[in-house]
Amino acid sequence: MSASPAAIPIGRVSAAAYTIPTDAPESDGTLEWSSTTIVVVHASAAGRVGVGYSYTHAAAAHLIIDTLAPLVTGRDALDIESAYVVMMQHVRNIGRQGLAATAISAVDAALWDLKARLLDVSLVALVGAARDAIPVYGSGGFTSYTEPQLVDQLGGWVASGIHAVKMKIGRDAAADRARVHLARTTIGDAQLFVDANGAYDRTLALAQADAFAHDAVVWFEEPVSSDDLDGLRLIRDRAPAGMDIAAGEYGFEPQYFQRMLDAGAVDVLQADATRCGGPTGFLRAAAICDAAGLPLSSHTAPSLHAHLCCAASCARHLEYFHDHIRIERQLFDGVLEPVGGALRPDRSRPGLGIEFKQRDAERYAA
Repeated sequence: MSASPAAIPIGRVSAAAYTIPTDAPESDGTLEWSSTTIVVVHASAAGRVGVGYSYTHAAAAHLIIDTLAPLVTGRDALDIESAYVVMMQHVRNIGRQGLAATAISAVDAALWDLKARLLDVSLVALVGAARDAIPVYGSGGFTSYTEPQLVDQLGGWVASGIHAVKMKIGRDAAADRARVHLARTTIGDAQLFVDANGAYDRTLALAQADAFAHDAVVWFEEPVSSDDLDGLRLIRDRAPAGMDIAAGEYGFEPQYFQRMLDAGAVDVLQADATRCGGPTGFLRAAAICDAAGLPLSSHTAPSLHAHLCCAASCARHLEYFHDHIRIERQLFDGVLEPVGGALRPDRSRPGLGIEFKQRDAERYAA
């Protein structure tokens, strides 16, 4: 596509995958893993380079290089919506969900970062800030952790000034209840969240919700599969007062979020910009929440979501996820650190405010 005389044409768009081992074996209610792969995209225009990323399979990098990069190269770097639309249209026969959505998300993030750098403003300033900072909750507490590991991690977050923490459950119902009680005794008055990753059936989820209420659990994420909208609605209707039901992290498109809200399935919708179409898709999810009067929470990838959550008036908090904290610190300079339990985007730095550490990343090349 040829650019107009006033346009700033997008130049080279590149992508590469990096696989980083976990610092200990990790599992949740339905999955086990020992490494995480991040696909990093760079997009250039007028001497500036934007960076974006997604946590996905390494195959997404090939999809970006072979299919998406040629679509956006030459387009106006200021017209991100045009690039987003053509990418979404072009993957119709591949399948817009899953791998293609994560690939589009990484490119879209790089284009937003590039546009902000071209205009020499932070991403939150470019989108428009609703707040200066966004509260975070520490997220980890894997089912594979020993009790001392669980205590050390959750207690450490609270001691650092983070006021809410989340732990994984779903492997063993009795063990889950004991570990939740241990977490409560560890974190004192801080808020306690649990995430079953869809491991329970409806009956067990209801029983566990009642049990967790004794330890003042205020957030029950994916008590049943996020595909079971009727089940989520059942749990939401019958959960103890003060316990929010949350889901949405597997949404790849606005229609997914709309169906979840139409079903009355959640108290808080989750969205992940590394899956749902980058900042463009995340802001669509925020608009859906705004229209429904429902709060939004971001899923993982804190360096990307800090700016977006500060721009979304309906955002309640951001997931400060253990794996991604480690990876983003290893691979990027300028990563934000929580202060007083919140992330505050640095408006003095353009775009996302992060710089990719190519040399440090090379050892993890997939």
